[in-house]
Amino acid sequence: MSDSKQPMFFKSQAEGPSEHFTRRSKLHRLHEIMHVAMQYDLFSDMTPVKMRRMFEALGPSFVKAGQILSMRSEILPQEYCDELAKLRADASPMPFQTVLDTLGHEFGRPIGELFDSIDPTPLGSASLAQVHKATLLDGSVVAVKVQRPGVREMMAQDIDIMRSIVRFVRRVSGANQFIDLEGVVQELWDSFRAETDFLNEAQNLLDFRAFSENYAYMTCPRPRMELCTSHVVTMDYIDGISIAHPEQLTAAGYDLEEIGTKLVDNYASQVLDAGFFHADPHPGNIIISGGKIVLIDLGLMGRLSPRVRNLMKDMIFAVAARDSHKLMDGLLRLTDARRMSPSETSSLLEQLDRIISEYGTVDLRDLDIAEFTNSLVHLCSRFNLEVPSSVTMVARGLVTLEGVLDEFLPDANMIEIIRDHITRSTSFRGKAKEEAASLGAESLHALHSTLSLLSEANEATRMLTRGELKANVEIVGSQNPISQLSAVIDRLVMALIVVGLYVGSSIVYYAGMKPLVFGIPIIGFMGYIVAFALSVWIVIDIFVQNHRLKKANAQN
Repeated sequence: MSDSKQPMFFKSQAEGPSEHFTRRSKLHRLHEIMHVAMQYDLFSDMTPVKMRRMFEALGPSFVKAGQILSMRSEILPQEYCDELAKLRADASPMPFQTVLDTLGHEFGRPIGELFDSIDPTPLGSASLAQVHKATLLDGSVVAVKVQRPGVREMMAQDIDIMRSIVRFVRRVSGANQFIDLEGVVQELWDSFRAETDFLNEAQNLLDFRAFSENYAYMTCPRPRMELCTSHVVTMDYIDGISIAHPEQLTAAGYDLEEIGTKLVDNYASQVLDAGFFHADPHPGNIIISGGKIVLIDLGLMGRLSPRVRNLMKDMIFAVAARDSHKLMDGLLRLTDARRMSPSETSSLLEQLDRIISEYGTVDLRDLDIAEFTNSLVHLCSRFNLEVPSSVTMVARGLVTLEGVLDEFLPDANMIEIIRDHITRSTSFRGKAKEEAASLGAESLHALHSTLSLLSEANEATRMLTRGELKANVEIVGSQNPISQLSAVIDRLVMALIVVGLYVGSSIVYYAGMKPLVFGIPIIGFMGYIVAFALSVWIVIDIFVQNHRLKKANAQN
């Protein structure tokens, strides 16, 4: 991170917490952790409720860790996961003078030069930050989110301690089950980096407002960038009704089913169309104001690549069609799985058959998303398939949203809305655009792999001509191996040309060059036509050559 106010203990984004804590401070914090753990009988009589209360007592780092663990039923029993899902980062308010001191330190100016007034009673107080209503000098009403002093240092130190404990236990026990816990700690570190730099949240607000321009019913607060720092974010104040109060919404004339339908449909759009979604859509983060759904607290947003989005859609349709083979193909591509043995593939397919037979026949209104998601997570863990963290974030968001609908908006059915959204949004043009992007990315990868293969072949040829490479080759059933090798090379060259045309045409497509034919730049359109024609020619040539070879073998 390049923020000049960043504490010195931060490393690069790829790394974890630094070791720059003093030994004394770490030992003191470790003593506090053990003292709280003993108070809640960690090693003798731990129950789900006690574990949740213990995490709350240990502070924001452990609250966040508990929220992550709530979706990891392969680590904890389901009853513990259900209880940890109730964790919310509420906290006692910090003194108003501390808020004023923090604002003065952040802006380096008297508060009176920036704000006309600040309400001393907080709108909300969490373990990470506190929000106050304020009025600017121009009369605008805003919400000011102020980070608690020292929370970064404390959370980073806690994560560092967690990492050390997990590594120590794994080293002593020699067991592999702690790999998953290391993943939890890493995910905690990633979310910590995102949530404790409030400039990220300010940018997320800008990006989400741009996304919401296409939806008249969806928005988020507008950030005041001139009053945002890494520890403070200032945004427009939103006066509305939380969806946690459905009776108030009904009294105000709102249709709960309409709210639920639009909320889920838009969330499907965030995840599957834009690949930019709210990672924690709990009731406190969803407000209805002026006939619009307003999402707040955008500190942690998820992002999905076009490839992952397309795979997720394919998997959803595979479950609906009860197609185990297609579901397995999507799952293996999603997890970038290694090549599996035939026995492993057969076993995975058998388990997917069981999942589909259990959930594929359930009416959509009766489908338990949390249970279905946990089944897939358990299966991936059993076969050592690593699910991308962005996908687990989607799963947590969907489970949270499902809980919102069940408790506050029971007339809306989440799965049916998502299925209808995918069916409705998968138009020919939209599908073609997504496939072009996916094809471009995969073709580029294939092109690099092919060029790498040719480079290695060239090096092998050099070694052969220098006498440094020896090869024992036995060719059976061929009278003219050189001519066959030449034909293979010709096809390989033609395939490279086809891939190059597809990639180049896709780049031109997204560049939006004019003139256009059917909405596609004419140069890109011609590239697609030529690439398609060459592809057909290669396929026909392969069939013709195979037919001739079979005929020749039959005559012999």
